[in-house]
Amino acid sequence: MISGSQGSAVEPPDREPEARVVELERRIGATIRTEADHVAVEEPMEVRVNGSPFAVIMRTPGEDLALAAGFLLAEDVVRDATEIGAIERCLDVEPEARGNVLNVTVVGDAVDRLAVRLGERRQVITTAACGLCGRRTIESLRTRAATVAGEWTVPAAVVRQLPLALRQAQRTFDATGGVHAAALTDLDGQVLRAAEDVGRHNAVDKIIGHALLEGRLPLDRAMLVVSGRTSYELVQKALLGGVPLVAAVSAPSSLAVDLARAAGITLCGFVRGDSFNVYAHGARLSG
Repeated sequence: MISGSQGSAVEPPDREPEARVVELERRIGATIRTEADHVAVEEPMEVRVNGSPFAVIMRTPGEDLALAAGFLLAEDVVRDATEIGAIERCLDVEPEARGNVLNVTVVGDAVDRLAVRLGERRQVITTAACGLCGRRTIESLRTRAATVAGEWTVPAAVVRQLPLALRQAQRTFDATGGVHAAALTDLDGQVLRAAEDVGRHNAVDKIIGHALLEGRLPLDRAMLVVSGRTSYELVQKALLGGVPLVAAVSAPSSLAVDLARAAGITLCGFVRGDSFNVYAHGARLSG
């Protein structure tokens, strides 16, 4: 939790994403019955930086401070925790918006980068589906983080178990069936931190954001496992966090493969059961 002079709501670091009970009709053949079920909560969160509107992120409430920090890292506004002076919930908003508006105070070189970003666009709207939408290219990333470190190997058997480790951390998915998940693990496959959200990009921003705020970047002895497919943006976030291996239960995109190969990231896809595909830098895998 980072707070400044204006104060902010205390947010437990391990607060779980929210779910809501709704009434529905379950139809099985000609039978219709009314039941109650859980759905994942989705709400917009406005991120202001130094008081200026910067982005609106559609997300599942929970771990908002880390999400904001991870998002600003990916947007190249901040590059380490020392450039974040405070993250506060705004109280000068309509009552119904409280809890959904954050102001991040940035300092040092981040102030100049903020001016550049604000000049590039008045507002970035990130939906749960599109993330950063490939706005940056691989070439532009090389000025920030050319390649990852990580001179180690990990048994292929450990990689095969990563989706299971992630699945065991998906409590909100158990209740709703409607959220994505991401987790950081150590080299033995033990989960260090997991997050769930309606957006895959948001889940990754939350766990990378926590590491940023805790001053633990680069994560050069960690692995990232994600539900669903691997897009360019997810590999980008791994690169900026210094994560050398990314594993996913589904397919990567072509641009994700290109970036992983250029950045030295081991990229694994279709990690299911006893098999998986390796799209880049398989030398980190043993066995």
